[in-house]
Amino acid sequence: MAIVLMISSCTSSFDQVNTDPDNPSAKLVPTTNILAYCLRYSADNMFDSWFDLNESDGFSGQIAKWMYNDEGYYSFRPTVNTQSWNVCYYTVSNLQSIINKSTEGSNMWAVATIYQCQIFQVISDRWGNVPYSDALKLGSGVTKPAYDKQSFIYPDLLKRLKAAVKALDVSGDKLGNGDVLLNGDITAWKKYGNSLRLRIAARIANVDPSDAKSTFEEILGDATTYPILASNDDNVFFQWNKEYPEPYADYFLTRPNEYGVSKLMIETLAGANDPRLSVYAKPTVNYTNGVSTTEYAGYQNGLEAAANVAAYSGIGTRFMAVGSLTGFSPWLRSSETYFAISYAASKGWSVGTTQQAAYEKAVTLSIGENGGSASDVSTFLASGGKYDGTQAQLFTQWWISVFKNGMEAWSLFRMSGYPSGNIIAPDSYYPNHNTPPMCYGYPDTERNLNTANCSVEAAAEVDYFWGKQMWWDKRTGLK
Repeated sequence: MAIVLMISSCTSSFDQVNTDPDNPSAKLVPTTNILAYCLRYSADNMFDSWFDLNESDGFSGQIAKWMYNDEGYYSFRPTVNTQSWNVCYYTVSNLQSIINKSTEGSNMWAVATIYQCQIFQVISDRWGNVPYSDALKLGSGVTKPAYDKQSFIYPDLLKRLKAAVKALDVSGDKLGNGDVLLNGDITAWKKYGNSLRLRIAARIANVDPSDAKSTFEEILGDATTYPILASNDDNVFFQWNKEYPEPYADYFLTRPNEYGVSKLMIETLAGANDPRLSVYAKPTVNYTNGVSTTEYAGYQNGLEAAANVAAYSGIGTRFMAVGSLTGFSPWLRSSETYFAISYAASKGWSVGTTQQAAYEKAVTLSIGENGGSASDVSTFLASGGKYDGTQAQLFTQWWISVFKNGMEAWSLFRMSGYPSGNIIAPDSYYPNHNTPPMCYGYPDTERNLNTANCSVEAAAEVDYFWGKQMWWDKRTGLK
C-alpha cells in the first residue's frame, strides 16, 4: 500500500523534480518579493534594541541604559554578536540571489547591488576585515570563505556603487511593489548610491586619500550625472507602519524605562543652546511634576547601577513614543552628505563649495529634519553652532545629526575621537581599556567553523570583545 501511494504521488514532470528548494525560480518567488523581504528584515534587525540600542548606541556615547544595563558597561553576550553577524550575512546572501536572478545592468540588479553595498559597509564597520569576495560562494563549494582586508573592501564598494548608479535608468525596468524603501523611485536610488559613496569615501579619507578624493570630486563635479541627497525629502528612511511596527517604539511599549539620553549628548546640546535638545530628549519626570528645576538631565552611559528614572531625560517622542509604531529607521540622511562634503573641503579637495557653507547646510538640514524653523537655524548658527573651522566642531555636529543610528555615530567617533567627552563606561567590565570597543570581535561560529581563516584575523584582537583598531581609525594611544 505504501508503494502504491508513493507512486501515485510522484510527478511525471522531470522539471518539477529537478528543482532546488533553496534556490526558487523567479517565477515562483519574484525578485521584487525578495527585495521587500531584505529591506524590511534588515531594517527590523539592524535598528533594534540588540544590534543598535544596547551596544553600538552606547559605544557611541549617545544613549545610556537606565536598567538591565549589562551591555552599557560592556558585559558582553557572545550569542548576540553571532546573531548580528547572521542577520547581516543572511541579508547580503538574499540580495545576492536578486543580483544572480536579474539581468546585469538592469534597475533591479543595480538596486540590489547598492543595498548590498550598504549592508557590507555596516558589516566592515562593525567587524573590520571580514569575508567579502568569497562570502557568497556557497553554491560554488566555498564553505570557509577567506577574509578580505578593509583596505580592499571599501574601495571595492566604491567601484561597485559607481557601476550600479551608472546602470540605473529611469526609463528601464520597474522595481515592483517590493521597493518598500524608496517606492520604485530610480532617481532616489541614484541619490542614495552616490551619497553612500561619499559616506564611504569620507570613512577612508585618512588612509586612502586618492580613492576618497577622486570619489568626492567626481560626484560633486557633475551634479546632473551624480545627484546626491540634498534635502530632507531625500533622506533614506525605512518607514514603519502599524502592521510592521518600528523596532524602537515596539520595544519601548514593553520596556519604557530601559533607555535614556546620555549625559554627553544632553550636555553637548544644552551647552550650545541647540534647538534639537527638546526633540532628542524629554524633560525629566521630576521637572514636569514641578519637583526639580532640572528640565533636561542625561544619565552617564556605562554605569552599573540602575538609574532613578524620574531624574533623567528619556529619548524624545520623535524616536520613542507610547502608541507610536510608525517611526523610521535611518539608513542615510542628507545632513550626513553635507557633513562629509565639509570634511572633504577641509582637506582642500575640489567639492564645489567651502567647508563653512557645507557645514552650515548640514546643520540646517539636521535642525530642519527635527522640526526646527529657519529662525532656529539662524539663531544657532550665530551662537552655539557658529562655524569655527575645527574638526572638533565638524565631527561633533556630524555625530549629533545621526541620532538613532548607533552604528554610524560609533563609526564617526572612531574616525575622529569626537566628541571628546567621557564616552567610555566608568564601570566598564574591562577596566584596562581607555576607549569604548574598537570593533566587535569575531563570533563563535566563525572561530569554530571557519577556524583557519578567522584565527589569523582574531589573533590581532586586543581581546575577544574589544576587537582591534579599524584600518581607517587613526587615533593613537588606544588600548
